[in-house]
Amino acid sequence: MASPPSTQAAIQAAIQASIPWAEQLGAALPPLLVEAERVAATVMPGVHGRRRAGPGEAFWQFRPYVAGDPSSRIDWRQSGKSDRLFIRETEWEAAQTVALWCASGPSMDWRSGREMPAKSFRAQLLLLALASLLLRGGERVRLFGLPRPFAGRGALPSIAGSLPRLSAAPEDARIARHARAVLFGDFWAPLPETGRAVAALSAQGVRGHLLQVLDPAEETLPYAGRVRFEEVDAALGPPTLVPRVELVREIYAERLARHRAGLAAIAQSAGWSFGTHRTDQPPEMALLALHQMLGPR
Repeated sequence: MASPPSTQAAIQAAIQASIPWAEQLGAALPPLLVEAERVAATVMPGVHGRRRAGPGEAFWQFRPYVAGDPSSRIDWRQSGKSDRLFIRETEWEAAQTVALWCASGPSMDWRSGREMPAKSFRAQLLLLALASLLLRGGERVRLFGLPRPFAGRGALPSIAGSLPRLSAAPEDARIARHARAVLFGDFWAPLPETGRAVAALSAQGVRGHLLQVLDPAEETLPYAGRVRFEEVDAALGPPTLVPRVELVREIYAERLARHRAGLAAIAQSAGWSFGTHRTDQPPEMALLALHQMLGPR
């Protein structure tokens, strides 16, 4: 298969400039993809592989024949290369399809300061880093709204390039029964809306996880004094002027806790799980927790 034009240009430029190939090639890759691979590589040593011998069709390894092995499992071609008998083992088909979805829109693009990543960037980063870990482990990764899953470590750039084609809502009737799903978003929508989406996926036989990604300011409301709050989407309502924000901070914290409790209840009622992540926290912690959550139970 021919390399993408951007990759070919990077390779040619590296040769002409006589600089390290990897440095020039890395410059041609989307920063989000590079960062996702870095985060996945950081977490990878703490991830245990799931491949082992068992029923399946994919070849895994040859091993020496031992007493008690059925003769039908002897691979005579491999055995003919030496004076020993070998068994052809197939890989245990623990591979599952994990469907991933990430919210988008003005709310996800918001951030409290220039030094903070937007919620959409962090959610997409975690999605791609999780996809990288799953692909390395032999799993299949699917994006909501796309017709077919991705497989193999080389599929990550294709997944990154397909993010703009994600369905606007976490809905996809084509996701196979018994697949797993991970939904990334701030989930500020009314609870009944999130509840309907999770219930529909659960009715398809899909189990999954909700990860609420928030900016730290959305959790702590660190402002003081007279503040004018505007909706990220003007269609959602007019601005709200709060004379003294510090007087409503406790009420805000209570409502946030109540909303999160509602999200957790929605997840629990469907046999799902729920977690939270702030954009000022290291993405590696959330990634490792997500990967462990998707492991065998």
